[in-house]
Amino acid sequence: MASLANLPDKYEFNLAENRRYAQDTLIQLVHTISRFEGVKTTLTQTKMIIDGMSVQGVPVADILTIVNLKRGWQYITNLSHPLDLQVEKEINRIVAAEDSLDPGSFRSGAGNVDLGLGKSFEPPLVNEKQEQVFLNKTLQDTSLSTTDRALTIMYHNMRNQIFWDGNKRSAVLAANKIMIDGGAGLINVPLTKWGKWTTLISNYYLTGKINKLKKWTYNHGVQGF
Repeated sequence: MASLANLPDKYEFNLAENRRYAQDTLIQLVHTISRFEGVKTTLTQTKMIIDGMSVQGVPVADILTIVNLKRGWQYITNLSHPLDLQVEKEINRIVAAEDSLDPGSFRSGAGNVDLGLGKSFEPPLVNEKQEQVFLNKTLQDTSLSTTDRALTIMYHNMRNQIFWDGNKRSAVLAANKIMIDGGAGLINVPLTKWGKWTTLISNYYLTGKINKLKKWTYNHGVQGF
């Protein structure tokens, strides 16, 4: 893991300020993360769907993805309980409600991630006790900043594919729960940076080496006022 000195928190909000910031940027956050599911809506269309308005030409599956992401962001923003395995499961239950074999449950069978260009990654089987140990150890590591803890857990959850589906969406929301509770801003990589980001994520899946990916995300994807 990178040290606190390498990835210090960029922002220092109190809890109320960070919650309000997340609420004020909800539309942009949902708009960005929906791209993990190939949603192509414009920012205006995303706003209309979040506001409960009908939008012609947008597939029902895309609308449901946006609505569930909205609910997921609202859940982590308003929840007083700190992140734990049950919160992670609830996040997945919300955001992957329409596309998971068993939303809210850890993956109990084999998984496979298509990385493109003929490459794929087979994550290890999920061991809930090991996930509990990892989460507790990372959250309690005082050598890490809030931002470093969030990035470490986010990318661990993505690579380990701990759920049947919706792993990237769930991992980003879990990480932002940590960011909000710690007053460290938000993690939201701009769409203009996604080409580089997805390449780095694929390399991390294949190698297990996280520091370059964390540092890049720290430089390009951590935002605040």
